[in-house]
Amino acid sequence: MPTPDAIPLAASSEPRFRSLANLPANASTARTLNLIAVWEKCGDLPEYKTQPFFRTSVLNRSIVVKHRLRANERDAFGDARSSATKIILPIDITNLRAGARSFFIGQKNYRDVLTEVFSHTDGRNRYDEDLMTALDTLPSLDPFLMRERLKKADFRPARCYFDITSADTGRMFQFVRKEVAPLIGMSCDDAIGSMGDMSAKLATKIMANDGAEELEPLRMGMGMDRATFDEGVFCWKGFLYYKWTLLDLLPKIRPVTAEIESIRPTGRVPEDDQVFIGTVRERLIRSINSACRTVRLTLKVYDDAYADLTINGQPKAFREFLLNAPSLFYELGERLGAIQHIISFWRYRFPESSRPKVNVDELLDLLGDFEMSLNFEKLADAA
Repeated sequence: MPTPDAIPLAASSEPRFRSLANLPANASTARTLNLIAVWEKCGDLPEYKTQPFFRTSVLNRSIVVKHRLRANERDAFGDARSSATKIILPIDITNLRAGARSFFIGQKNYRDVLTEVFSHTDGRNRYDEDLMTALDTLPSLDPFLMRERLKKADFRPARCYFDITSADTGRMFQFVRKEVAPLIGMSCDDAIGSMGDMSAKLATKIMANDGAEELEPLRMGMGMDRATFDEGVFCWKGFLYYKWTLLDLLPKIRPVTAEIESIRPTGRVPEDDQVFIGTVRERLIRSINSACRTVRLTLKVYDDAYADLTINGQPKAFREFLLNAPSLFYELGERLGAIQHIISFWRYRFPESSRPKVNVDELLDLLGDFEMSLNFEKLADAA
C-alpha cells in the first residue's frame, strides 16, 4: 500500500488544515469526519476492526471534509458546483503538523487518483469507491444523518465511527447539562448544588457514550434491553445535537436572509435577470423559513416525549421516541445541513460588517446553489 505522501495528489489548501494539529479544536461535526481521531480513540475495539468505515487502511485513517470550493478549485470539476467532498491523507498520522495530500471525490482525474489509492488493496476497492460516492451525495457529514443514509445504502460501519467532534462536544456541554437536569431531578433528593454536579456528570457520560450506570434506572423503567437502550441513547444524543445546532443557527439566520433580500448586483443588470433574481430570492427565503419550521416541529416530537418522561413520569412515550428516532434524522439532518451551508457560505463570501459586492452572474450562481441545497426531493434521489 503506498504511503499518503507517495500518492500524486494535490496539497491541501484548506486554511485550517495547513496546520492539521488545529483540527480537534476547530472541526465542525457537520463538515468533518476525522477518522484519525476515531482510530486514536477506538482503534482497539473489536468492532472498529471488524466493521471498518473504509476497507483501505490509508482511507480509514484519513480526514473527510465537506469543503467550500474556491474560485481556483472549481476547474477541478466538470459541473458548476460550489462545494465538494475532500479526502485529506496526512503524511504522518502521528504528526499532523507534517501536512497532507488531498483529493476531491469526483474530480476530473478521479480515476487516476483511485488507481494510486487502491493499488495494493487486493480488489477491495469497489466498496470504498461506492462509499465515497455515497458520502459525496450527503448534504453534510452530520453523523446521525450519515449513519442512516449509509445503512440504507447497505454500508454498516461500526457505531464508533459516528460521533460528534470533540470541538462541538465542548461547545454543546452546557446545553446538554441543562437538558438532562430534569432527568436528575426525578431521582435526586439532594441539594441543588449536588443536582448540578450530577447533571454535569451525566452530560459528560452521554456525550462520551458512557452513561450506562447513571442511566440504568431509566433503562429499567422503559423495559429496554442493553443493546436497544444503547442504540436509543445514541439517538437521544442525535436529537440533543440537532436541538443545539438549531439554537446556534437561529441568531445567524435572520441577518443572512435580510442580506439576501437586500443585496443588489453591481453593474448593468438586464431586466429579465432582475425579475428572475427577485423571484428566486423570494422562493429561497420561503424555503429557508419552511426548513426552520419543519425542524422546530420535528424537535417538538422530542420535547413532548421528554416532557412526558420528566414532568409526568411516563417513560412510554420517550421509549417509543427513542425506538423511532432514526426515521426523523433525514429531515432534521437535511434541513439543518442546508441552512448551515447557506449561512457558512454566505458569511465566507460576505463577511460581517463588509459591504457585499457581487456581479449578476455570481449572484445567480449563489442563489441557484442555495435553492438546490433546499430541494430535498432531488437530494434524496441523488442519494
